[in-house]
Amino acid sequence: MHAYRSHTCAELNKSNVGETVRLSGWVHRVRDHGGLLFIDLRDHYGITQVMADPDSPVFTEIEKVRSEWCIRIDGNVMARDESLVNTKIPTGEVEVFIRDIEVLGKSEELPLMVFGEQEYPEETRLRYRYLDLRREKMQNNMLLRSNMVQSIRKRMWGKGFNEYQTPIITASSPEGARDFLVPSRLHPGKFYALPQAPQQFKQLMMVSGFDKYFQIAPCFRDEDPRADRSPTDFYQLDMEMSFVSQQDVFDTIAPVIAGVFEEFGKGRKVDAAEDWPQISYKDAALWYGSDKPDLRNPIKMQVVSEHFAGSGFAIFAKLLEQEGTEIRAIPAPTGGSRKFCDRMNKFAQGEGLPGMGYIFWREGADGMEAAGPLAKNIGPERTEAIRQQLGLGVGDAAFFLGGKPKAFEAVAGRARNVIGEELGLIDKDRFAFAWIVDFPIYEKDEETGKIDFEHNPFSMPQGGMEALLADPLAVKGYQYDLACNGYELVSGAIRNHRPEIMFKAFEIAGYGKDEVEKRFGGMVNAFQYGAPPHGGCAAGIDRMVMLLADEANIREVIMFPMNQRAEDLMMAAPSEPMSEQLMELGLRVIPQDQ
Repeated sequence: MHAYRSHTCAELNKSNVGETVRLSGWVHRVRDHGGLLFIDLRDHYGITQVMADPDSPVFTEIEKVRSEWCIRIDGNVMARDESLVNTKIPTGEVEVFIRDIEVLGKSEELPLMVFGEQEYPEETRLRYRYLDLRREKMQNNMLLRSNMVQSIRKRMWGKGFNEYQTPIITASSPEGARDFLVPSRLHPGKFYALPQAPQQFKQLMMVSGFDKYFQIAPCFRDEDPRADRSPTDFYQLDMEMSFVSQQDVFDTIAPVIAGVFEEFGKGRKVDAAEDWPQISYKDAALWYGSDKPDLRNPIKMQVVSEHFAGSGFAIFAKLLEQEGTEIRAIPAPTGGSRKFCDRMNKFAQGEGLPGMGYIFWREGADGMEAAGPLAKNIGPERTEAIRQQLGLGVGDAAFFLGGKPKAFEAVAGRARNVIGEELGLIDKDRFAFAWIVDFPIYEKDEETGKIDFEHNPFSMPQGGMEALLADPLAVKGYQYDLACNGYELVSGAIRNHRPEIMFKAFEIAGYGKDEVEKRFGGMVNAFQYGAPPHGGCAAGIDRMVMLLADEANIREVIMFPMNQRAEDLMMAAPSEPMSEQLMELGLRVIPQDQ
């Protein structure tokens, strides 16, 4: 017999009754039933109930066993009485009578319990992550992650992609976040960087003639943490293709993403890949207040400025006299009560606004009537025009925000989400996808008048060089994101592979040719030797698992995550280097003022 086990703790069933078996695992739970000792023995695969009575030759040793001890047992498989069968586990028809036991590893008193679903402070969970990971939910999350990555690889190979690895130690390259720098021992005073993404390398692969590349790539960014973002490192499905248009990229990656969500979505509805809408960045901001909208929420915001211009509501009327301002409405089907409207007004105040104007419609003495301060100020004709534009009726409401769109869009988007959630309008049993397209390449600083990049500077401008010679603020890029349930899941672009167009694009933002060559020399030089048109994208692995696992925090699906302060409490990182290490690297730590 094997030194540790003949079966896993998920394998035994009625067909094994009468066999002598060997199992190894952790003591999940101990139950003393007056002289009968029952142990739920757990390994990675499942749980088997093992038991002993005073007739067992090792009964006194079994009495000493405690939770989370790692043990090996030998015993005989017995059928459980029909009334004692546990239908919740695969091994529920049998139990093992213990004949021999070996303690493989004792456990000290536990800082957190593995059995059950008790809540513990995040600091405790991360400091003792190896115990936290023994819990069933965490085991399932990590197994989901592994299976999902395996599925992605199979799907990409099936589409003719090859997997290649890009460097982990490379040159610093601005990708929109801070680099993690690595000092060079052989070149004192110089630094490598951990890659924020394999962006430049995958583009260089296309120049090298590798037509279809993908990689499950680690990326490193020194970022402020959020619930849906790791502060140090993350993994992405990175892919690039040559001789493709934007639609080709969509048609390639969408079935992969949809297939993964269908496979691991536990029966939830997944919109068909060919039906994913393509929404312009401008429309996404207008309709949803976000470039990563949650389309499970049917609310779509609209511009209603014409109904307030010159109206009796002086705040909005005067606001609209200023250039670049508008009034937007957030429809709220079934939200037509003063109590709900007051609640949303309080939400707006919590967001730093004086409040939100509102109108709600109810049954009156003479039929439907509009209520609320706004309705009284602008009169019945304008109120009715708003109702008809928004398609609302009795029992519905609408909320209003005004000003320059960039100043209130984010709050409007959050209000839309809260309204949808509170009114039960969101279809929780669905994964809703949308491509966000037509990102503007440039933006203008209102104070300085300077034009700079608003989004990815390496995207091919729509219209090429001709577009760059016209109004820069009207230039859109072949850049795109994929949103799912309010999260950005994929980001990508058709790349600017023409050196002359790239130099012009950077020149508009105030970067000279010399600076571009200095910062991106490797890629710019390569593009002078017959670069093919190419494009691709990257999908966040951690975020995909988070959605599929129904988790609100990305740390629940990462094996060993950092905490909110980018600290590894288990391994005590970051740590102070030894003086010998600093000397070898030619570095000195300058004390920070407290």
